[in-house]
Amino acid sequence: MAHNINEGKRMMFVGEKPWHGLGTELKQPATSKEAIEAAGLDYPLELQEIFCNNGKEIKGRKAVVRTDNGSPLGIVSDRYKVIQNVDAFSFFDVVVGEKLAIYNTAGALGDGERIWILAKLPDQLILTKDDVVDKYLLLVNTHDGTGALKMFFTPVRVVCQNTLTMSMSRSAMAEGISIRHTGEIKNKIEEARRILGLASQFYSDFDQQAARLVEYKLKPKQAEEFFTGLVFVKKNGEERDKDSVRLTNKRNELMTLFESGKGNAIPQVKHSAWAALNAVTEWVDHFKGVRGENEQGRANQRLENIWLGSGANFKRRAYDEVLELVGIKK
Repeated sequence: MAHNINEGKRMMFVGEKPWHGLGTELKQPATSKEAIEAAGLDYPLELQEIFCNNGKEIKGRKAVVRTDNGSPLGIVSDRYKVIQNVDAFSFFDVVVGEKLAIYNTAGALGDGERIWILAKLPDQLILTKDDVVDKYLLLVNTHDGTGALKMFFTPVRVVCQNTLTMSMSRSAMAEGISIRHTGEIKNKIEEARRILGLASQFYSDFDQQAARLVEYKLKPKQAEEFFTGLVFVKKNGEERDKDSVRLTNKRNELMTLFESGKGNAIPQVKHSAWAALNAVTEWVDHFKGVRGENEQGRANQRLENIWLGSGANFKRRAYDEVLELVGIKK
């Protein structure tokens, strides 16, 4: 089975080649439409009736279908409104047009039922002279009825390329920030400004929180207790099997990354709460097992897990708990 980014035909990138080495390179796309076209995501979509084998139509349900190849992407309510890929992110062109961001990568997962575009914001968060964080916005749209157009804040620690995908508030952490979609240019400008305002506030808060995490030092026993709580206690407080070899190995791997993970030996960072958080992000991004029939399939699954799956949820929980450990209120 081919991996989900269709042999690189549904992918574009600006700058360095991404994790899988595939896709169409652009110097700098001027619009989201150009980025989507370069990534091969400009396929049209429509709702089609669904019929049983006996020829009877299934009332109240429709199939979202790619009309370029006839692939069904999902079953939805007949009230569902399709947003074409070329329209999904067009409001964000206002931000890019004012040179407040650049499109970095765009791609699709599965057969095209989920598309995404990643935009890099200007400036960096400088935690120490050797530890800086780039600022990104990740926008995701689905065509299978599983979600709306969403935005996630995605800080990337440059020294190790670890990502920490988050939304704005604790209540929205798992679901992201919903994007209001409209075809009117006036509202597109207003929406772009709203998003920039949210991003500015988020990264301002994140900068202050990360600085506190760098300053807060953990003794080995504290770090072990922190990782034990993450691994052996569920989000609802229920304890997992403490005799589990798999969970014990996971906790030990996190401790090893806390001590010697990429960037965690920086003198100001070593043994800090920031190092503990980045042990989690490095484990998810580079060590957490993923399934796939071939190398590219696994790489694609890893990306989805890092940004949108269980790995992203594990990072968000770690972020919440490390802030609680340090005494930072969100």
